[in-house]
Amino acid sequence: MREIGVGLLGLGVVGSEVAHVLLDRSARLSEQVGASVTLKKALVRDLSKQRPYAFPAGLLTTNPDDIFNDPSISIVIELVGGEQPALDYMRRAISGNKHVVTANKEVIAKNGYRLLSLATEHQVDLRYEASVCSGIPVLSPLQQDLAANEIQAIHAIVNGTTNFILTKMAKEDLPYGDALRQAQDLGYAEPDPTNDVEGIDAAYKLAILASLAFHTPVRPSDVYREGISGLDPKDFTYAHELGYAVKLLAIARQRGAALETRVHPALTPLDNQLATVDGVFNAVQIDGDLVGTLVFYGRGAGGGPTSSTVVADVLTIARNIAMGGIIRPRMELNRRIPVMPMADIETRYYFRLSVMDQPGVLAQIGRVLGEHRVSISAVIQKELDPVAQTAQVVILTHPSREQSVQSAVGELAALPLINRVCALIRVEH
Repeated sequence: MREIGVGLLGLGVVGSEVAHVLLDRSARLSEQVGASVTLKKALVRDLSKQRPYAFPAGLLTTNPDDIFNDPSISIVIELVGGEQPALDYMRRAISGNKHVVTANKEVIAKNGYRLLSLATEHQVDLRYEASVCSGIPVLSPLQQDLAANEIQAIHAIVNGTTNFILTKMAKEDLPYGDALRQAQDLGYAEPDPTNDVEGIDAAYKLAILASLAFHTPVRPSDVYREGISGLDPKDFTYAHELGYAVKLLAIARQRGAALETRVHPALTPLDNQLATVDGVFNAVQIDGDLVGTLVFYGRGAGGGPTSSTVVADVLTIARNIAMGGIIRPRMELNRRIPVMPMADIETRYYFRLSVMDQPGVLAQIGRVLGEHRVSISAVIQKELDPVAQTAQVVILTHPSREQSVQSAVGELAALPLINRVCALIRVEH
């Protein structure tokens, strides 16, 4: 083919960058492919909207049929976002024998396997590298470069918004609300930040990563999820004194015949590379039986990083078209590994209690934990208040079962000498 036509669905922040790259670097990209890669149409909702770049006359359209019914368009890029109408657009493009590139983590997490099956049926390609950590190439290595490995675990920081907020809380001692407002003022957090701060976005990404790493279907609903809105700056200070940073981690790990999949705040050792990932940066740590530990690090969002990965996927498909063949990445979900209930997870725990400064308090705490088979690693008393006659007690445990810890904490909260269980955070090594 002398020309490979491209249609773009969505011209927001990422879509505008993708369109700009395809137009501005057309000659160089076409040279890499061996055929002209031409952006034919871009779907928008409002033709009169102010845009960051001046696009050629006739490029923009409000009618999706201008893309789906154009036989000269071979590749469709979906950057609409959200589940609908993005899912219907992708199905329509694939069913019309067009290759698809997307950055849509929600659609891929929920419907990726079905879409890939549809793509196989129609002998077209579906690529979604930008759906996880945007500019960081991590899905292709899992599918290709690490294929000989048995993946043992994934620990990842996959949401830049929450990582920015946690960095502000840790380094500037800001309350959660103030750190969130800074993230919103800088454009890192949406006016409604729920998807980010409650771990929903991270759960979508972990479902994709875990499915590829362990070759088993993992749905977003399989991922235990806990957000960051309940965290207190005090716990960042105490964690640092104990040798830890607090991060929102996405964790997938095989334990015997079952799989752990969870997203929650966690104390991470300061000597671990993930503890040093600050601001809006992302990192994915992968442990393989042959390769050992690898860390993929970079900007996980934004127009520039995402456009880099989206255009790379476009070029991969374009090269295959130009060479007369299609090499489809396959989501080999040929295993059926059950997801372990969260109650059965075993890890270490940090909790902080507000207690009455009276004799016998620590003995009562030790008794309750002992009855639930929760072993104490360290106990530290902090912030004695002689006026209120209260103290803060910080406890680190040895590896313990989630259900036992939750039961013990519930019983502790009911003791007369304990005012409140202020924090319960898991500890990951």
